[in-house]
Amino acid sequence: MNTLRTTMLLAAMTALFMGVGFLIGGSGGMIIALLIAAGTNLFSYWNADKMVLSMNRAVEVDEKNAPEYYAIVQALAKQAGLPMPKTYLIDSPQPNAFATGRNPENAAVAASTGLLERLSHEEVAAVMAHELAHVQHRDTLTMTIVATLAGAISLLGNFAFFFGGSRDNNNPFGFVGVLVAMLVAPFAAMIVQMAVSRTREYEADRRGAEICGHPLWLASALNKIARGAERIPNPDAERNPAMAHLFIINPLSGERMDSLFSTHPSTENRIAALQDMARAMGGAPAAARREAPAPTAADETPAGPWGKPAEPAPPAEPARPKPNPWGRNPTGPRNVRPKGPWS
Repeated sequence: MNTLRTTMLLAAMTALFMGVGFLIGGSGGMIIALLIAAGTNLFSYWNADKMVLSMNRAVEVDEKNAPEYYAIVQALAKQAGLPMPKTYLIDSPQPNAFATGRNPENAAVAASTGLLERLSHEEVAAVMAHELAHVQHRDTLTMTIVATLAGAISLLGNFAFFFGGSRDNNNPFGFVGVLVAMLVAPFAAMIVQMAVSRTREYEADRRGAEICGHPLWLASALNKIARGAERIPNPDAERNPAMAHLFIINPLSGERMDSLFSTHPSTENRIAALQDMARAMGGAPAAARREAPAPTAADETPAGPWGKPAEPAPPAEPARPKPNPWGRNPTGPRNVRPKGPWS
């Protein structure tokens, strides 16, 4: 089913690309757009993941230079039954993460230094479990290709004014067609891009919570990441907004509403869904609050669990044993854990 949805989505994006070409250059422009779209799809399949990582200046790490972070990903991948993905670190104070790659055998996950500094060990694990859920559902190829095509369509629309509207280009709509391409094409690409992200985030939240075994860990992490993204800019993401939907929380400023114009579902709605899931698993009191936890002073400064002051634990988990794939007691003292290599 996911393969069918991906095929239909790529066909829709290609049709949109051809439509823009027709508005700009008539039948000749449509043929050129089709060739460009085919080339973009082929290039994206093999290279989009490398391009996304490069745009975010991600650096690959391993068990030698980032043992704590690498061990979390390794244990969770084993828990999910996935091959070990390549693990990257982004030098950014904004807490965030994303996954990319054309299939589980060629996947990569990336987390920012801000994420590792500001979230607890359990919350980092929940975030990486969410990203591995995208890998397991094969969302990474679809989302990365859509990001590439959306960027190409927006660029084509932006250049429409300079390359379209001439009487000699077989354009039946003239300047009106060029104007429509300039205004409508980027907007249409944005709508498709948002639809792809929003429908997949809830499912990745659910599966990620299953992989780590604790929905409330992910709920707490989403709350902290959303507040951090509001306060801390991400210049790389601002320069490449077509990639925003790849992140677990929108890295761009001013995109917080659960509406048609948001690249992600409302964080509050995602947290509420995870709290419902925790209650169904017996992991939250019956009177648990549905809204996101209120900001605290601890959120204003880095508080990673490896050699830094710890933050209050998320709501109490049930007494029954839960999966703990990284081989630690998640409820033990956090301030005695070894310091992470990213500090």
